[in-house]
Amino acid sequence: MFLALRAEVESALTGALETLDLPTDDLGIEEPPEGVDAVVASSVAFRLAGELGAPPAEVAARIADAVDADEYEYVREVRAQGPYVNVLPTPSYYADTLDAGRDDDYGELPATGEDVLVEHTSANPTGPVHVGRARNPIVGDAVARLLDYAGHDVTTEYYVNDAGRQMAVFTWAYETFDEDDLDSEPERGRVEYDLVRYYRKGNAYLEEAHPDAVEAAEDEIQSILQGLEEGDEETYERVQRVVDQVLGGMRECLLRLPAEFDEFVKETSFMRDGGTKELAERLQETDEAVIEDGAWQLDLSEWGYEKKLVFLRSDGTSLYTTRDLAHHEWKFDAYDRSVTVLGEDHKLQAGQLQAALELLGNDTDQLENVIYSYVNLPEGKMSTRRGTGIDLDDLLDEAIQRAREEVEKRLDDRIREDDIDADDVERIAEQVGVGAVRYDIVSKQPQKAITFEWDEALDFEAQSAPYIQYAHARSCGILDDTETPDEADASLLEADAEIELLRETARFPGVVDAAAADLEPHQIATFAREYADAFNTFYRECPVLADDVDPAVRSARLALVASARNTLANALDVLGIEAPRSM
Repeated sequence: MFLALRAEVESALTGALETLDLPTDDLGIEEPPEGVDAVVASSVAFRLAGELGAPPAEVAARIADAVDADEYEYVREVRAQGPYVNVLPTPSYYADTLDAGRDDDYGELPATGEDVLVEHTSANPTGPVHVGRARNPIVGDAVARLLDYAGHDVTTEYYVNDAGRQMAVFTWAYETFDEDDLDSEPERGRVEYDLVRYYRKGNAYLEEAHPDAVEAAEDEIQSILQGLEEGDEETYERVQRVVDQVLGGMRECLLRLPAEFDEFVKETSFMRDGGTKELAERLQETDEAVIEDGAWQLDLSEWGYEKKLVFLRSDGTSLYTTRDLAHHEWKFDAYDRSVTVLGEDHKLQAGQLQAALELLGNDTDQLENVIYSYVNLPEGKMSTRRGTGIDLDDLLDEAIQRAREEVEKRLDDRIREDDIDADDVERIAEQVGVGAVRYDIVSKQPQKAITFEWDEALDFEAQSAPYIQYAHARSCGILDDTETPDEADASLLEADAEIELLRETARFPGVVDAAAADLEPHQIATFAREYADAFNTFYRECPVLADDVDPAVRSARLALVASARNTLANALDVLGIEAPRSM
């Protein structure tokens, strides 16, 4: 309902400004400050005060007086409050919100017909997913879910780096060393934990072996790279034996979050189909192409980049960025928009890539990047190559174990009274533990670095997933004890806590719309926490099933609880977090 109300407010303000012969290019529509008796506000008077030579409060009063609220379904009154133009809704706004919120798909916006590709994670298949990179699949998955809720046809992609030096080293090491050569046992029973030991052994060998032995190894590694560049089928199959095994294990880890992918697009596909070679030839023909030390480079100073972009090495082999340029041109042909989730260390490369795409004549308006900073733990830095990292599996295991302890402590009496068995405890622990990790990461603005803190992430009483999940479980508990009425009279919801919960419910589709436009799922996380606050206040102040509650009021409150349950469940779903029915 908020989107419908906002559309009416836009129409009303535009009409008022036209009546006053004032410009309508910026209406300044925003949410009113807390405590203001309105659901929509406009700061347009600030912009127009200078033009009219009048104080903003006087301008706001003129605009409010020029609006005819009778023309609109949801606009009951428009009033000036200081420099702001505030809009109060009609009773039908709340009645329609109550009805709409009871739909299971509440918050999902109409289809836009736009195909959007979201590329995220794309971690090199060299070993287990580690904590430092955990933000990419969590943020990326939430961005994809958010765009899906906003009505777009979303495809998620994992771009597999199977053509670089790392994979050549991994392939050589896997074929060179035996189990007896390795220094450790696998940390887990999954395949990527087994194979990463070869990768680590190979890197250690290249650092520590005799120079003659290293030279021979480097020759073999180079031959693998050359074979991939030339499209040699045998070389390709050798590399894929390693890539596919490691990637399979990484996918199992990512499914725990969960983070799923519609497509796995391999970097080598753009070498094997000739796309990379053709693109390099096009780059060579541009005025910005130069040769330095035998390597082909792009001078992108016109785009503000002092560092040149190398796209062909002196031996004629392509680079990751060269292949990624071909990859992006494929994206542009297949999708209306392309969103890429990238770590902050790829920011320069992403900018150079976009400049090169423009140089090649592509419309890069359809390309958007979400840049994130990394996740740190108090334990310190991590390195897959040296094997000193903290794996995402370890973090999830620890989260579930800590959640299990917290759940068992809170459910101790109920386990005896309600026969909640061990399977229930385990289910709740996993939902809460994984949810805590996801929420703690996705709730922060991506550009801000995170140090993951257990006490904050698993706090049932504060800004955390368990707090929101518990509110959802509470709503389910109320509804499980009775039947939800088919009809309810929203006008009977008169208490401040009831009106506030209705207002928050109405906001949800608008928050989805705004967050999707900004590619910021943390806006949904903020909304979910604030909504849980509003629901808990309602729960404390407005009894639903008490014997002394009027039946008609009870029906209205039950309908409000049902809308709250759906709003909480779907807000959590956008974030990729389970909504437990009991906790």
